[in-house]
Amino acid sequence: MKGPAAPKDAEEKKPSFYIMRGKQIAGAPVSEDKGVQFIYLNDGRLLSSAKLVGNISDENIMELLKTTEGFRKLVYAIGISVEAQDMDQNVDFVFQMYGKTDMYGGGTNVKATVKADGMEKIVKLSECEWSDDDKEPGQIRFEFAKPGIQAIAAVRFYLNDGYTAPEPEEEKEVDFESSVYAEMLDKSIMQTGNNTRIKKAIEKARNGEDVTIAFIGGSITQGAGAVPINTKCYAYKTFENFCKYLGKSTDENIHFVKAGIGGTPSELGMIRYERDVLRYGNVTPDIVVVEFAVNDAGDETNGECYDSLVRKIYMSENKPAVILLFSVFADDYNLQDRLKVVGETYKLPMVSLKNCVTEQFYKKAEEGRLISKNQYFYDCFHPTNTGHVIMSDCLMHVIKAIDDLEADDSDFDISNIKAPHGDEFAGVRLIDKKEINDNRVSVVLNVSCGDFSDIDELLQTAEMDTDLHGTKQFPYNWMHKKGNKPFEMDIKCSALLMINKDSGEPDAGCAEVYVDGEKVLFVDPKVVGWTHCNPLICFRGRENKVYHVEVRMQPGDEDKDFTILGFGYVE
Repeated sequence: MKGPAAPKDAEEKKPSFYIMRGKQIAGAPVSEDKGVQFIYLNDGRLLSSAKLVGNISDENIMELLKTTEGFRKLVYAIGISVEAQDMDQNVDFVFQMYGKTDMYGGGTNVKATVKADGMEKIVKLSECEWSDDDKEPGQIRFEFAKPGIQAIAAVRFYLNDGYTAPEPEEEKEVDFESSVYAEMLDKSIMQTGNNTRIKKAIEKARNGEDVTIAFIGGSITQGAGAVPINTKCYAYKTFENFCKYLGKSTDENIHFVKAGIGGTPSELGMIRYERDVLRYGNVTPDIVVVEFAVNDAGDETNGECYDSLVRKIYMSENKPAVILLFSVFADDYNLQDRLKVVGETYKLPMVSLKNCVTEQFYKKAEEGRLISKNQYFYDCFHPTNTGHVIMSDCLMHVIKAIDDLEADDSDFDISNIKAPHGDEFAGVRLIDKKEINDNRVSVVLNVSCGDFSDIDELLQTAEMDTDLHGTKQFPYNWMHKKGNKPFEMDIKCSALLMINKDSGEPDAGCAEVYVDGEKVLFVDPKVVGWTHCNPLICFRGRENKVYHVEVRMQPGDEDKDFTILGFGYVE
């Protein structure tokens, strides 16, 4: 609901704090004549933005931001400003509340049309019509008249009487040429490891031979927070800088593969490696960067899936170099202490953003702070363009350091070294409907779709390589809409994972997985609450033989939706 712009002088009398300030935005294509920048606020993101950008420490304010009811009690008005090169254009702003029963469709949309001239538009909450289904602040959208438009945006909350907020803190532009920054890059190198494979890739590239640098990971590797996501993400910046370092252009002999999918752990990464990085044998990467240090809290194996993925890559026939990249969240969280043992055991280069930037975050401006959390983080999870630049610089710093070292005597052989977390899944492979129809999976003996016979088109998307439009993930799926006939499959394997679609839709139902008549898994696709790919272990460590697998809707959910995206199996 649109609200009128109040006189600026009147609004300045009220205390306020920013949740976005000087943030780069861009209209990602949703159609030929529309581009949208999504800013998600749920799952603690709004609280983190209030803390990082607005310097809010008042626990009462933080508590009120968790619900729509509290938000309306706290916030008098929303101030929005957008500045683009074409200042005469209009940008539609939407502040969406998520619903209690209908997450995406039941909540209030606070709307305003903002001219992209940098002037602030004020939307009073008292002049909006509110829904009874409102649950929590869910997302912000900036909607442009066409895709690709870039701008700088700010959003702040003006507070009702009785609430106060600190003054915004001034921030200096990051000095990438300073000695402090050089020290930060030095701290990012955890180890250079055995340098044989990296040096071989660098030599090939210098000599004009074809070299491919590939990246696999979660949403940070996908490019979340970068504007635009395809060319300002750390992965592309690293590729670009690698080419520049070797005196090559980006369209010469050095090639780029980006395979990041938001919200997914190495448990899924290990299954999709052949599909998304190797492209079923059409790509042979020379360098692979692995980034799952902030995604693997959901790894059921506490490190074995990550270990299996790294070992799978390193043991490939063409012997690629592997670099382990440990990104970091705004609360200083990552899993490098768990995962670094893999790099230490296999003598791999390791780079830590936690080691690089977190010390800086706790310095005050007058103490020589180079970068603040607001400058590094787009939200509580993802880096800004500046953050992506730092990630790229850290990766290039270790590559250059290795290039300057004396060559190791020989490659490091890990074939007889015990995997520190385990490697049961190093041979895992993907099964989906296309794999079966193309006869690429000999271990599947029989498949009966039952009532899982539809195809789900509403899927998670990811911007692969330099694409800006997004690729649907696992489009060759089995979707249930109605009925009680199970999906059935006979498969020869020793371990099996199922990939299902998580969903926030109200018509999503729960399913049960049975193996040889025994219930092994209950799957509720609404636990996470948004559309993404979710891998779960059905069984592991069994005899390699034929098992009969059934997926059934739980009693009472026979008329609800559930999507099997695929399976991962180990022989």
